[in-house]
Amino acid sequence: MISGGSTDGDSNRARKSRSRRECLEVEGSRKSEAVISFGPEDLRRVNLPHNDALVIQARVANYDILRVFVDSGSSVNVIFKDTFEQMDLQGYHLETVETALFGFAGHVVYPEGEIILPLTLGSHDLKRTVMTSFTMVDSPSSYNIILGRPAMNELRAVASTYHQKIKFPVGARVGEVRGDQPSSRKCYVEAVRADQSRSKREGKRAKIGETGGRRVEEGEIHFVAEEEQEAVEIGPGQQIRVARDLSMTIRVSLIKCLKTNIHVFAWSQQDLTGISPFISEHHLNILPGSHPIKQKKSHFGPEKDKVISEQVKELLKAGHIREIQFPTWLSNVVLVPKSTGKWRMCVDFRDLNKACPKDHYPLPRIDQLVVSTSGYELLSFMDAYQGYHQIPLAKNDQDKSSFVTSRGTFCYIVMPFGLKNAGATYQRLMDKVFEKQLGRNVEVYVDDIMGKTREVTTFINDLEETFATLIQYGIKLNPAKCIFGVKSGKFLGLWLQIGGLR
Repeated sequence: MISGGSTDGDSNRARKSRSRRECLEVEGSRKSEAVISFGPEDLRRVNLPHNDALVIQARVANYDILRVFVDSGSSVNVIFKDTFEQMDLQGYHLETVETALFGFAGHVVYPEGEIILPLTLGSHDLKRTVMTSFTMVDSPSSYNIILGRPAMNELRAVASTYHQKIKFPVGARVGEVRGDQPSSRKCYVEAVRADQSRSKREGKRAKIGETGGRRVEEGEIHFVAEEEQEAVEIGPGQQIRVARDLSMTIRVSLIKCLKTNIHVFAWSQQDLTGISPFISEHHLNILPGSHPIKQKKSHFGPEKDKVISEQVKELLKAGHIREIQFPTWLSNVVLVPKSTGKWRMCVDFRDLNKACPKDHYPLPRIDQLVVSTSGYELLSFMDAYQGYHQIPLAKNDQDKSSFVTSRGTFCYIVMPFGLKNAGATYQRLMDKVFEKQLGRNVEVYVDDIMGKTREVTTFINDLEETFATLIQYGIKLNPAKCIFGVKSGKFLGLWLQIGGLR
């Protein structure tokens, strides 16, 4: 339950005045409206039994917003600052709010301000728009917006969590919005995890405070929505993710297309065939007069040495590195922790990079790539399998990429991660490869590929064209990081939603 805010007045005098105000019912002041009811037919497509909150999609200020939590226990409509900042609301004015918000557990949050925005529920001719106030809050949440009593009363809407539906009068008829149960459950899981993490941090802060230590600030938590998807098998033990809500005809054609082009995917490093040096090859172009630097070997413990040895074995087996004697340049390896808790072996090329001139080949503007999805019906997100390792390193530069481990000295045969101009080399290749498709049905940022389809009827043809291009140039995709036929997804760290903000 959220209470407070400016709903009942933004001062003690205003709140007292409102509590003394007599409410009068004027007979016949309202036109007759449709009767709102819920019956068994409203339970279609509802997963029973359930205990899910009602989470819907709504249109706010011309943006389609997912993860909108319908909460009749809230005295205000809440828009979270992270969502607010992603919306271009220059034409709307943010008013100051003095009254704090109080949560169920007594937590106090001071609003950033209040703004009046158009809110639309429903679709086609059964939709309704009202101007309602939103209180902006800078607080972590698994939701983008909370619709409280103000919006519900202005829409004269009735919500049923059991039926996972909200209904509202539209003249003599009734409009409705169905809840998104998968999204609701994801929000719940994320909220529980966030609360657990917050409790641990607060407990740690209490212990630190008792011992006079430094106070630890609470970190920012960012939540994102994800479209429902499923894994389909295109080969023995080989799966690809596709959107779950595709029509049966499109789904069958998509699976057939994926099976036909199964060789465009790399299931291990050994599946990488490599790009021909005649198509692309990375050169260091070391500045004349640069003196080779050999870093003194770093020492790791037995456990980390074992991790490094295993990753060196994999690179040797895949043909990405070779042993070398008498290298001119020599760098150390470093272990970087992954989000999974495992280690990634990288090479410290800082000294080598200082001796290389900058390649000023331009990278695409991320904002333009995001805007370019407007007007398209389906998206496919693809990622190259260890993309940099698919480009060969020039033979006369291979010895300069040498690195030292407890097992010996090695150098790269392919373009490694961490080199100064590796991104520019890769972007130049992708612009060349997709020259005929860029802007039409493909967008590329280094090794991230986004396929886009303007009409569902051309989806398979667009995908076939993209696969044919990749196969022609020998570029392999990572099946674990690909998803096809969705309306939203992650691209360059941003979540895109066809026709709106996510």
